[in-house]
Amino acid sequence: MRHISVMTPCYNEEGNIMNIYQAVKEQFDKLPQYTYEHIFIDNYSTDHSREILRALAHKDKNVKVILNARNFGPNRSGSYGMLQGTGEAVICIVCDLQDPPEMIPTFLEKWEEGYKVVMGQKTKSKENPIMFQIRKLYYGIMNALSETEHLKNVTGYGLFDREVLDMIKWMDDPDPYIRGLVTQLGYKWCLVEYTQQERKVGKSSYNFSKYFDFAITGMTHVSRKPLRIVTMCGFIMSAFSFAIAIVYLVMKLLNWYKFNMGTAPILIGMFLLGSVQLAFLGVIGEYIGAILTKVTKRPMVVEEERINFDTEEEEAAER
Repeated sequence: MRHISVMTPCYNEEGNIMNIYQAVKEQFDKLPQYTYEHIFIDNYSTDHSREILRALAHKDKNVKVILNARNFGPNRSGSYGMLQGTGEAVICIVCDLQDPPEMIPTFLEKWEEGYKVVMGQKTKSKENPIMFQIRKLYYGIMNALSETEHLKNVTGYGLFDREVLDMIKWMDDPDPYIRGLVTQLGYKWCLVEYTQQERKVGKSSYNFSKYFDFAITGMTHVSRKPLRIVTMCGFIMSAFSFAIAIVYLVMKLLNWYKFNMGTAPILIGMFLLGSVQLAFLGVIGEYIGAILTKVTKRPMVVEEERINFDTEEEEAAER
């Protein structure tokens, strides 16, 4: 029997935890050829999620729980949870049931066919249509910037083979962009289409700031093209500014007393160049920040508590 890990990140999901637990359990009840563990990693919830997870882990030893010492952000927390699985493959599925657990048998079937990564690709969504279109635009931009193919409409929902996870762990990146690594690493992968469901309980904790932070993380991890674009723009604007300066000089020399240069072009040029420089410094700063995060050897998360990971030792201590 092959052992599979299921990883679910949580943050203020008290109304969804039992639902996702039961839905995953029902799927594996239909798959007797597999054993499984269900890992929940809680990112310092402020509701009753932690109490529910502790009670669930006490009831079912297949449930393993990691409680973070603080909120480390959804990407770092989810990535860390993936790397804690002991199974031959890890299936990542969110807690809000927007990604259907019914896809688990399909993921495992594709994995058995030899695919190292099997990702869910949402072709339709019952979420806000405006958000769905904004996401599509983001994926299009990332695909244009990426030096390798960037998977569109892929959120991280899917299956990852142990070999892939060992490589990600070896890379030792405290803030990895895993969906971008799928094509960069070159492992055999496939996409399985699905319709994203509407969140039934609770409200998403994601806001514009978190979306923007994750987008910048993706950009700095998958490509150096933005730096090259900045360099090219710098050369082009320098050439353009030099040409304008020559034109103004010639016009002044030919019409010394009649041509009035005025202050408007100077002010406009100064504000334009200043804003462009700030934007370029921001891009460079994001890459420097990514380097700083990497070289300072900060952990993905710091655990406050973990439950059922050493079941035998805990049972011995209780006895």
